[in-house]
Amino acid sequence: MWSGAEKQKPSPKRSERLLRRRRRRRRVEMADDAESEKAAAAGEVPPPAMSKSARKRLLKQERQAAQKAARKAAEKERRRADVERRRREWEEALAAAPSEEARAEMIEARRQTRRERVGQRAEERGARAERLQRAAEGAGQKVVLDLEFGDLMRPNEIHSLTQQIMYCYAVNGRSATPAHLWLTGCNGEMATHLQRIPGYDKWIIEKEAKPYVEAFEDRKDNLVYLTADAETVLDDLDMSKIYIIGGLVDRNRWKGITLKKAVDQGIQCAKLPIGNYLKMSSSQVLTVNQVFEIMLKFVETRDWKASFFHVIPQRKRGQGEGDASMNNDDATEGDANEGDLTKGFDEEVDGVDEELEDEDTDVAKKRQCIGHENGDAEDASTRPAEDHSSGAVAETEQSKESNGCDD
Repeated sequence: MWSGAEKQKPSPKRSERLLRRRRRRRRVEMADDAESEKAAAAGEVPPPAMSKSARKRLLKQERQAAQKAARKAAEKERRRADVERRRREWEEALAAAPSEEARAEMIEARRQTRRERVGQRAEERGARAERLQRAAEGAGQKVVLDLEFGDLMRPNEIHSLTQQIMYCYAVNGRSATPAHLWLTGCNGEMATHLQRIPGYDKWIIEKEAKPYVEAFEDRKDNLVYLTADAETVLDDLDMSKIYIIGGLVDRNRWKGITLKKAVDQGIQCAKLPIGNYLKMSSSQVLTVNQVFEIMLKFVETRDWKASFFHVIPQRKRGQGEGDASMNNDDATEGDANEGDLTKGFDEEVDGVDEELEDEDTDVAKKRQCIGHENGDAEDASTRPAEDHSSGAVAETEQSKESNGCDD
């Protein structure tokens, strides 16, 4: 038996860790004391002392916020450097032209390319609008996003849900078989966030301030609430049914709330058959856009397994029975999916193409390179609003969040 005197001393590494921990605690305590003194000097009542776990959570949130800001700054700098590189290459190409006529031909060819691209974007927008209009007229599967949980979410969670709704609209526009999409219960802070989305007023989507039980009062028997807590497993999608996805980002604070709501309202409940095809590495609760895209993919393929592997990121999938049978493209498609949507969202909603904008900027620069060029070029297109998809997407943070849009 070891005596007190015989106990081994901690290793140097452990001693260093303990010392760093004490110093960190001391810094937090000093910061708390400074805040208390400042509040006392101002005659304010100091806030209650934070517990150790609360301080740890606060420090973690601050670290994550700092890391997110650093990532955004790095990405912005990378894009700026890329624009500068392309501009420099264009100027060098102009300078290397053998004659003024050759330069003029290069400039005209660049303008023509831009016109063709703008025309192609316009055609794509027109085709997308036609598909969405046909879906709204009855050809699409009816899907409702229930937005009545705004008072249960924090501001950052409402922001995250707004991003997910953006992705839903973007992927619906891309789909060859889009759904007839509804937003119901859109009031208060939730409505305010949605109105901030550029082009939201032009979305081809049904928007109802009323709850879905009122909006579909005459079709209540056809309502089906999708929730991971339901016992009924959904085998197929019925075109006559109206499927409801709960719009709630709650980080597991409100477990079972969507099931309780549906039961209280006398509405059918069901869950996606994820367990039949995948062994999830964590909860079967998915984000709003993941559930919606799975449904779109199933309407297109009538294959649940392919739909799950197409949408659910690999990090959230355990080693299910079908993992080995999926090819590499299918296995990685889910991880890349949200990034692709983020990259193309401006094109899907507003038709704004950053590359074309860069080309317009290049045109302005090249005019300075060749002083004889007149001002008959087209005007630069409007710069898109900054940061349509926040770190949500920036790092797919929203995919990591548990929410009430159960499967």
